[in-house]
Amino acid sequence: MVQATNLGYPRIGAKRELKRALEQFWAGKLDEQGLREQAAALRREHWQLQQRLGLDQIPANDFSLYDHVLDMALVVGAVPRRYRRAGDNGALALDLSTYFAMARGVEAGPAGEAVPPMEMTKWFDTNYHYIVPEFEEDLSFRLTSTKPLDEFNEARSLGIHTRPVLLGPVSFLLLGKTHREDLSPLGLLEQLLPVYEELLQRLAAAGADWVQLDEPCLVLDLEPAALPAIEQSYIRLSQAAPSLRLLLATYFGDLGPALSTVLHLPVAAVHLDLVRAPQQLERALAEAPSSLMLSLGIVDGRNVWRTDFEQALALIERAVERLGSERILLAPSCSLLHVPVDLELESELDAELKQWLAFANQKLQEIVLLTRAANEGRQAIAHELERNRQAVERRRTSPRIHNEEIDQRVRQVRTQHARRQSPYAVRRQRQRAQLQLPLLPTTTIGSFPQTDEVRAARAAFKNGRLDAAGYEAFIRGEIERTIRFQEEIGLDVLVHGEFERSDMVEYFAEQLDGFLFTRNGWVQSYGSRCVRPPVIYGDVQRRGPMTVRWSAFAQSLTTRPVKGMLTGPVTMMQWSFVRDDQPRAETCYQLALALHDEVQDLEAAGIRVIQIDEPALREGLPLRRSEWASYLDWAVDCFRLVSASVRDETQIHTHMCYAEFGDIIEAIAAMDADVLSIEASRSRLELLNAFVRYRYPNEIGPGVYDVHSPHVPSVSEYEQRLLRILEVLPAEQVWVNPDCGLKTRRWEEVRPALTNLVQAVRAVRTRLASGQAEVQSGPAR
Repeated sequence: MVQATNLGYPRIGAKRELKRALEQFWAGKLDEQGLREQAAALRREHWQLQQRLGLDQIPANDFSLYDHVLDMALVVGAVPRRYRRAGDNGALALDLSTYFAMARGVEAGPAGEAVPPMEMTKWFDTNYHYIVPEFEEDLSFRLTSTKPLDEFNEARSLGIHTRPVLLGPVSFLLLGKTHREDLSPLGLLEQLLPVYEELLQRLAAAGADWVQLDEPCLVLDLEPAALPAIEQSYIRLSQAAPSLRLLLATYFGDLGPALSTVLHLPVAAVHLDLVRAPQQLERALAEAPSSLMLSLGIVDGRNVWRTDFEQALALIERAVERLGSERILLAPSCSLLHVPVDLELESELDAELKQWLAFANQKLQEIVLLTRAANEGRQAIAHELERNRQAVERRRTSPRIHNEEIDQRVRQVRTQHARRQSPYAVRRQRQRAQLQLPLLPTTTIGSFPQTDEVRAARAAFKNGRLDAAGYEAFIRGEIERTIRFQEEIGLDVLVHGEFERSDMVEYFAEQLDGFLFTRNGWVQSYGSRCVRPPVIYGDVQRRGPMTVRWSAFAQSLTTRPVKGMLTGPVTMMQWSFVRDDQPRAETCYQLALALHDEVQDLEAAGIRVIQIDEPALREGLPLRRSEWASYLDWAVDCFRLVSASVRDETQIHTHMCYAEFGDIIEAIAAMDADVLSIEASRSRLELLNAFVRYRYPNEIGPGVYDVHSPHVPSVSEYEQRLLRILEVLPAEQVWVNPDCGLKTRRWEEVRPALTNLVQAVRAVRTRLASGQAEVQSGPAR
């Protein structure tokens, strides 16, 4: 019989219960026992729901208090020395304080000093962030956390037999980093495998019969040593606990040249993503040995659209015909971590649009239905099959999706390539004359703290308890206080604080045609940070000015330049649930045209600096390098379409965060923004290496304040970071700013952090003016 399975369930809870518990714990309002009890309640609810829905295999250890990669680092003892402290018996002490110190940093570590968090970056091409494992020279892998075993036993105590999920050893190493150039992470495999072997043995002894090992790195362009490492690993792991059946799970793309190797590993089953890469099924069916089961990822774990049952059944029936039903598992394409929990909570959603959608619970229902059809025949779900066919057809033909005027405008702009009026060297001189900024100009990335008062006022306005006049008066007051604060501490280019915006994508999407919105469509971005992506269901166009009024008001309060703040087209697309019925490039050009019109209106309103954020540019890259050029061509062109028509005197900024920029630095330069700000502090300024290898032509602001940590840098810390930056870049090229927006921080942290930042910049300016020897400015341009 075909079996219905799942690779992973969302952790946060249908109503963000985990987020609230974590933030109460961090605020000291919930003790450790209370946090653990709430986490256990969520796990119980999730397991029991999947059991009721009828899944044959239910995952365990897919839950995490912060991040599953961080969890695996603790399981194998990959704890950097700055977080290590000894317990009463001299062993490494690993408790929640260690765990959250690694994720968030601490003001006082084991030696009493402030300790920064570990680096965080994007999980493949998703908007989820994972904690990057660090492999230090003195690291000795050992089993230091039994979380996978504990959660398997926890489910068993509830009468639910689960399939534990582990991040596979090769992907765990490839996702991490060493601090030695001569040591590849894969060079640590021989030390790591005994820990996995011990863990599998303990799971088998506890009664597990299946274990899922995720190896998502197999869909990347791999280094030569990777496939031999996979073979070595799974030969050993299959022998460690012979009673266990191993499911090797791959997702996010086509296995390509790795497929043959993977199919012949000594594992019981291999999972294939047939949503992203349906073409790999035929090869897999032709090459799979007779002992291998295939797990078919036929329901989209990355997007919110209802599955087309006809298309899915065509794949399923082909696989059953070739392999037989006993060798087929059905599953989502990847973990359901990336989609909201339950569509049934969306009671206010437009009825026509709602029938096109499926969230995590609905996707599991789809898997169960498709499994029934595979086992009993299509007639067993004839009613559901007809309903699905009608919904898919209504979506395909709906007049709410298509706008010929927008299509024509996109076709016209795609025949051209947008360019600024003058080259950067000319613009630079005109902007300096216009803005009159000092050396090392200071600014922030855009948002200021979204306090309880701000959120309460927004909620009151949306619920009708506060009228439009009262809400606007409140926002004006917040903007004016924030402008005055920035003037007081001495920032050079100001922002209005974005108090009117709940989210950097949602705010714009609400003012564009072609988007729909949910009330409970939350997904995890990192830790307790949840986002509610809008859904792009149709052609996009602007209904009118979106940001001009508040930007112009803020500028009227000060003589210093105030940045107009926009979210760029690639990020608008990447951080939404995007249409799957047309190429992504088409959607991106529609967004770019809407934002182009907004930039024109901002400039006409007297805004002299405009920031177009594109933090998702890197994460949108295809996972295979062979596909990069095509993506970067239209992605960069869309950014230039937004910004290219402004006057030379108008300064265009862009911002990017938490990504490896080295591979695409030339494409970033081709965007031709006058100023680029990037995340840098959390990676210990390692991103600067990209600017050593490639002489970035325009101005750049490497972030010096990690806004994802509660740590407030001292003046001395800022000075040290600035001096490190000036070893790489000339002072004339450098801006000074935080890593990202400040909306998630508290004013009690932001005030001293920004005050210290400005003081540090003044001190470094003084050193530069006096020519002190220890300030070695980078190469001249």
